[in-house]
Formats: sequence, structure tokens, C-alpha cells
Amino acid sequence: MDRTPQVTAVTVERRVAAPRERVWEALTDLHGMPGTLSGVTRVEVLTEGPFQAGTRWIETRRMFGKEAAEEMYVTSCQAPSRYVVEAESRGAHYVSEFTLREVAPGETSVRMVFSARPPGGVAGVLTRVLGGLGRRAVAKTVERDLADVARAVERRP
Repeated sequence: MDRTPQVTAVTVERRVAAPRERVWEALTDLHGMPGTLSGVTRVEVLTEGPFQAGTRWIETRRMFGKEAAEEMYVTSCQAPSRYVVEAESRGAHYVSEFTLREVAPGETSVRMVFSARPPGGVAGVLTRVLGGLGRRAVAKTVERDLADVARAVERRP
């Protein structure tokens, strides 16, 4: 019997009325993230230099009425079209992949795929039982983040 924890994935896509470079800047501006994303309350950048593979930060979010802080790290970056961020939390491994594609002059499609590999044991069983609810909560969070980014970049001249 295969005991490998199943990977759960959520994909959200949104069109943004702004050039790809401007959307990229908003998504990768770690210092400005708390002002752009309504769910993020604090960001502590752990590495110096430009946003690239190896960039690390601690992101604090308000979810389900509580604050949670996670260390995030960039594992792949091809500016201004794609980057991958990963995190480990309580035995689970999370991967967020952002892809930006210009679909018309001044219009960008942003696609975010969030995947999670749950831990094994009791925590893994609980994660799988709550999987549908968790997927909906993640999708709503990603949708809100992308709406926040759209609002930030679409109002700029």
C-alpha cells in the first residue's frame, strides 16, 4: 500500500489591466507586501539584494482570525515571467508558482498554482479529511491576494 502523502493543488488565474513588469514588481516587492496584500501583516526580509532564487523572508498573515508566520524561499526565478516560492510548516511542504503572461498591450494574466504535500501520520490524515475545506480557503486567499495586486497596479498611472 502506498503511504506517500497526496499533493493537493489549487490554481487561480486573474487578468490584470497593467503591464507585466508592473505586476511583477508588485508581486516581488517584499518590503511593500504588507501595504499591497490585505492578508499580510508583516514581512521580515532575510536576504539582501534583488528578488531572485535564494531570496528568503518571513511572512506573517492573518488567517482564520489568527496570525501565522512562515519562512518562504524562492527556488526558481525568471523575471518578469515566472517564480516559485516554497515553505515548510508543521511537516507539510508548500509550493507557490506564479506565472505572468502578457495577453494584450497593458494587460497581464497572472496564474498562481499552490500545492501542498501534507505530513504523514495523524496530522496527514487530518489534513486529507479537511482537504476540500482547505482547498476552498486557499483558493479564496489566493483570489484575494491577486485582487489586491490588481487594485494596487491598476490604479497607478
